[in-house]
Amino acid sequence: MTSGAGDELLAVFDRHRRLLFGVAYQMLGSVADAEDTVQDAWLRWSAADRGEVADPRAFLVRIVSRLALDRLRSARAQRETYVGPWLPEPLLTDPVPGSRPPDPAESVELGEDVSLAVLVVLETLSPVERAVFVLREVFGMAWSEVAAVLDRSEAAVRQLGHRAREHVQARRPRFDTDRRETQEVTERFLAAAVSGDVESLLAAMSPGVVLVSDGGGKVKAARRPIFGADKVARFLAAIGPVGAGLGLQVGLAEVNGAPAVVAWNDEGPYMALQLVLVDGLVEQVFYMGNPDKLAGIAAAAGHISSGG
Repeated sequence: MTSGAGDELLAVFDRHRRLLFGVAYQMLGSVADAEDTVQDAWLRWSAADRGEVADPRAFLVRIVSRLALDRLRSARAQRETYVGPWLPEPLLTDPVPGSRPPDPAESVELGEDVSLAVLVVLETLSPVERAVFVLREVFGMAWSEVAAVLDRSEAAVRQLGHRAREHVQARRPRFDTDRRETQEVTERFLAAAVSGDVESLLAAMSPGVVLVSDGGGKVKAARRPIFGADKVARFLAAIGPVGAGLGLQVGLAEVNGAPAVVAWNDEGPYMALQLVLVDGLVEQVFYMGNPDKLAGIAAAAGHISSGG
């Protein structure tokens, strides 16, 4: 391959890189696995017969989707031995206060809804149902395109898509709170957690709130979901003040398209916490503490304005 041809191949691939990462991340819920999948796709792309590629975008999406599907099937078996609840890796999706504005070319194409709550629901789909849902519902691909990607009939993927859509709609939270209210509640929640203010935490949560924490056996975390406002408030009030002794800085950033609490120290990210609100009250709390799954918010460290 000549230098000019190689440059052209890379230029074409780079035009679609954000989309490819978005597809892989939505299918896998893992930043590291999505990046590896995109790298594997580049190797396939660079070795492909150009004469067989009529539509580079469709070709690349097909490669990434199939590679991600293979990884997802393998990951399901590995997660059976995962210590405690498994949560998707949080991903920084907007510049943080004090950082440079993002280059539009660096932004990730993640579709309409990449919230942690929705990614958690996607975990309950079968691998092929998840692939159909991501390609059709998140990225708006035509049924014929989805069928070609998965090498199945259009009728089969329509049936899979219908089943996946019903499953997700039945389990996804009712997002009826606007962004400003979500940020305001998150800020109050952060202040209460840092200070260990149980009463303020209780006031912000619905009685049936559930907290899911992912420590992966690497850090202290609840091995099972915690149910009920009182138990969740006491858990957060217990861990909040601990940050002062660890030299943590705490602030807000946009993670997976919504406000989130992020904590870090000189060693890098320490945790990410995101709330799901229904009728203005916290219905779900997702707490990521596994250090192996915080690479997606590493850019926030050192740039976020302190949340107090």
